Amino acid sequence: MPLTEALKLAESQDHDLVEVSPDARPPVCKIFNYGKYRFELGKKEKEARKRQHTVQVKEIKFRPKIDSHDYETKRNHVSRFLDDGFKVKVTIMFRGREMDHLDLGRNILERLIVDVNHNGLVESPPRVEGRNMVMMLTPKKLETGEKPAKAAQPTA
Repeated sequence: MPLTEALKLAESQDHDLVEVSPDARPPVCKIFNYGKYRFELGKKEKEARKRQHTVQVKEIKFRPKIDSHDYETKRNHVSRFLDDGFKVKVTIMFRGREMDHLDLGRNILERLIVDVNHNGLVESPPRVEGRNMVMMLTPKKLETGEKPAKAAQPTA
């Protein structure tokens, strides 16, 4: 159908002439209400964003010479974050000559892995990045398949 006829037909129906496939010979066009189509498309995208779950990462920093009570407090924080459904980045910060004793940091991280293995898994093993040793922990999936309530809410 010629373009002028198609435009007249679309205008008589109070709709728009939309080109669907411009590469085809002849080009394929459709007559429909483009404004309504855009509105529906926007609603679908908004609904998809609403259902989308963003994973937040919490970070806990340790030092190689951490005291036992301080370690237990931070371990409890890590455990609570994992229970709430957050990923946890565990960092051990080294200063000066502490870099010569990376095994102390590795021992702390291995101890932490053992202590929180009931509610967390190691996503990335301990690795040295500059003067820090970094490890990522991720929460174990819940048996029932439901997500934790606190993880879905954004935190400040």
